[in-house]
Amino acid sequence: MSFKTGELVTRISYNHDLLFRVVSVTKDTALLHGEDIRLEADASVDDLTRVQDAELEKRRRKGKEHEDFSYRLFRQDYKLMKEKRTYQSTDGYHHSTKIFQIPAKVLHLDGDSMYLRKCIHLYQRMGLQVHGVHLNEKEMPLEIASLVDKIQPDIIVITGHDSFSKNKGLKNDIRAYRHSRYFAETVREARRITPHLDQLVIFAGACQSHFESLIRAGANFASSPSRINIHALDPVYIAAKIAYTPFMEKVSVWDALRNTLTGDKGMGGVETRGLLRTGMPYIEEDEENEDETMESL
Repeated sequence: MSFKTGELVTRISYNHDLLFRVVSVTKDTALLHGEDIRLEADASVDDLTRVQDAELEKRRRKGKEHEDFSYRLFRQDYKLMKEKRTYQSTDGYHHSTKIFQIPAKVLHLDGDSMYLRKCIHLYQRMGLQVHGVHLNEKEMPLEIASLVDKIQPDIIVITGHDSFSKNKGLKNDIRAYRHSRYFAETVREARRITPHLDQLVIFAGACQSHFESLIRAGANFASSPSRINIHALDPVYIAAKIAYTPFMEKVSVWDALRNTLTGDKGMGGVETRGLLRTGMPYIEEDEENEDETMESL
């Protein structure tokens, strides 16, 4: 059986557990990218089967339900945080002056262009300013310094695809991972520019990534403590939680992970200060833009 680039398939030997896109086919081996999870894998073409339309619709409907649930949780958190900020800024509602807020600027590096588009859509839906860059994971350490200098981000997301191969080594050997070493190198390069964890917040990693190496390199949050797969949108929820938390407050690891689709088995990190700054007075002529971004949450 032959397969074309972009076709959606599942693996017979894994009981069709995950949905993959075919990236390339070389002889009898196909390179696969997870459709919803950040996993890269090799598979024999004999182990693959095409996904029928009915099955694809069922999987996508279930996936969208999970994504919508996480977004609703984040929206609830956002409204509570905004209400708290308004109360504090108006001295317990004693002043009627409207406030404005300056959320963080995000630089998102992604090894998958399709995932990048999905993530940018979610950032925009959340009202966050994001600069997205599609880069091969191996190129990220070489490009990060110039991007940081150009964009001046408050948050960097370094992600794409990854996987652990037991045939290449033990779980504590970073050489047994497809892209973890490139993610770690990228984090170290960014930390050479901004060493302080609260001045530049970094998320790094993808499915099954070497969590310990990424944290040691200087990431605030990373995947994957239990070497499990993470959802394509999980890094966005981490970034948004930090971006909408006031800079005088810290974000516990559990609070940062609470609205993700993967949770603490797929991601972890260290407590980190928020980055949001609030000011006043609010300029009425910008009210329409406010309605189109924050109030949409």
